[in-house]
Amino acid sequence: MWFLPHQHEHWLYVWIPLFGSFMWFATLWALLITWLASGRPHYVSMDGKIAYISDIGADILKPLFIVGCVITGLSFFFSCAIERWLRHEGRLVANMRRRERVLSCFAILFAFVGMCGLILLSIFDTKRHPSLHRVFLLVFMLGVGLSAIFTVLEYRWISHDFVEIRKLKHAYIAKGTIAGTLILLAIAFAITLFQATDPGAILEWTIAFGFTFYLLTFFFDLRMAKGVHKGELSRQRLLAMKQRGQGGAAAREANEVGGGANGAPGANGYANGYGNGYGNGVGANGYAANGHGAAGANGYAQMSNPNGPASFGGANAPIAYPANARAANRASAGYP
Repeated sequence: MWFLPHQHEHWLYVWIPLFGSFMWFATLWALLITWLASGRPHYVSMDGKIAYISDIGADILKPLFIVGCVITGLSFFFSCAIERWLRHEGRLVANMRRRERVLSCFAILFAFVGMCGLILLSIFDTKRHPSLHRVFLLVFMLGVGLSAIFTVLEYRWISHDFVEIRKLKHAYIAKGTIAGTLILLAIAFAITLFQATDPGAILEWTIAFGFTFYLLTFFFDLRMAKGVHKGELSRQRLLAMKQRGQGGAAAREANEVGGGANGAPGANGYANGYGNGYGNGVGANGYAANGHGAAGANGYAQMSNPNGPASFGGANAPIAYPANARAANRASAGYP
């Protein structure tokens, strides 16, 4: 965007899951504190001694409950959609196969279903519309649960293609752990809802607060796009690097962009200094000089070795390798 430096463009979208998490957390605390401060009143819709979220949200704090649910639902849906858009733009590690794109689309679809369920259950409260409220509660839980499952599966397949990328592995583990725990708690909640009212209320509050942490995982996911230019992590570019025997370099580049600790980004966000002999310096466009060569004024770099030179082109130009230079370069990178 013209009004933001490139290194801060990610703030156009990373605030969405952050704000949604804050709003949801604040709404829950407002409901809980109100009920406790009022002396734990027994609402008309209550069956046990502990109030459910919907019991408090159906009373005087219903406007706050609706606003909190609307903001939370929208932030959840837009977080899933923006993540898909960033992968399509090549600012997050791209989906390498059709199955990952299908999983991502299903995750967005069910995020939309979950959003609708959350908004509608807040409008059709448990005091005035108990049957509809429970239907929309079920829709919300199924939508979020299925969206989480498809998201975790998508991350699993992406991390399988790029096992060297630490960020993907961490994101996959975090999402899988939080989503798996919440799904198990939701199953227990569904059982206790009709069998043990008070334990069911405790489980509902636990699941609701736990959903805050699942929303926060999208903040860290979207933040990976920090400092990454459009197309830098595109499917075509990553495939081209793998075909040239630079799969390790692609993984390191994905690890280092976005403010990683293992490399300093160049002028266009490319990492400076790969550990397998790819770079000793960075040119004006962020391309590293390979071997003993020096980067030129426009970022063109040359590799000098006894077998002959191999020149590297610009951002969109292919890399020319003489046969003996290609063999030497692949050997230096550890490829057979």
